[in-house]
Order: sequence, then structure tokens, then C-alpha cells
Amino acid sequence: MQNSDLENANPTILSVSQLPSRGRKGPATRQGPDSKCDSIVYPKRPWPYGSGSSSDEDVDETDGVEEPMDEQDIYDLISPISDPEHPHTLGQLSVVRLPDIHLSPSPAELPSPDSLVTVQVDLTPTINHCSLATVIGLAVRCRLEQTLPPNYRVDVRMKVGSHDQDDQVNKQLGDKERVAAALENDTLQRMLDKMLETCS
Repeated sequence: MQNSDLENANPTILSVSQLPSRGRKGPATRQGPDSKCDSIVYPKRPWPYGSGSSSDEDVDETDGVEEPMDEQDIYDLISPISDPEHPHTLGQLSVVRLPDIHLSPSPAELPSPDSLVTVQVDLTPTINHCSLATVIGLAVRCRLEQTLPPNYRVDVRMKVGSHDQDDQVNKQLGDKERVAAALENDTLQRMLDKMLETCS
């Protein structure tokens, strides 16, 4: 697709160093395509809540109990998704922003690691009439549903006022039957697979 054919031919693009991180030095610290997100999806940190003890001896990192994911972990999962029009990621285009990711209840309030958690992601398309907003939302939803533990519920929507048809797009993204039907479309599935290639 030529630059002149794009809906937004000149989006604002952040460099990788400008993206929010937990102090990692970017993609160079990751260990290959298959393990790129393993440390995010399966963090090897002990569950600190309700252990009844603060002693380091009582915390065994090999006991299989993991700390819950937080907003940064969710951001790290979805920001590498590639945009369907531009050769950049959703993080670089600020379609996905860390302050627009919300967990309910928050990780600090979880009574146990298998408590039900709702992940809400508000997307900001690069232009308010983006015709691919639903596709981008589907990619984010698919990525999270494929990688998060089963006790996480996903709610992906356009940020209020960021799209001139945000109500319609949000209705499509929130309807499980519409999402399932959309994912049966081979052309759309190939587009989503291509967008998610940068995450694996």
C-alpha cells in the first residue's frame, strides 16, 4: 500500500525507547521468538498476598504460585501488535497507551491468584474516522484472549470521542457472537495473523 493510499499517511510515531517499560532495555533483552513474551505471560514471581509470612525463607519461587499481571504486563503483550496500514506497532502509533489499560480489581486487591480479573483496554485510533478500528480492536482482543490466563476477562473498546463511530465499533467488539463470526472470515483471519506476527 502506497503512502498516499493510507487514511493517515503521516501519523505520530514514537521510538521504541519512548515506549513505557519496566526498566527493560527493549527487544534486545528478549530470548528469541518463542520466548519473547513468556516472561510477561508467565511471570516467575511469588504471589505476595495472603502468605501469612514476610520471611524470604518462606517464599519459594519454584512453588508455582505467580504474581498477578499488572497494566504494564498487558501493555507489553499488546503494544507489539503491528498496525494493518503502517509498518509500525500499535504502541509506536499510540493506539495502545499504558494509562488506557485498567484492571479490575487491581493486582494489589486480588484475594488469590485465580480471582476473576477484568482487563479493559481503551484504544485511540490515529484518526477519528479509521475504517480499520474494528480490525485493530479484534487483534488486541485476540492477543489477550490467546495469552491471558482463563480467569481474565477482556473488554476492548475505542476511547470515548476518539472515533466518530465509537459506539458502533464498541458494540461490535463487545458482542461475542459478532467477534466469533468475524474470526471465521478467512481474509480477516489472515490480516489478524499478520498483525500478530510481531508478538511471537
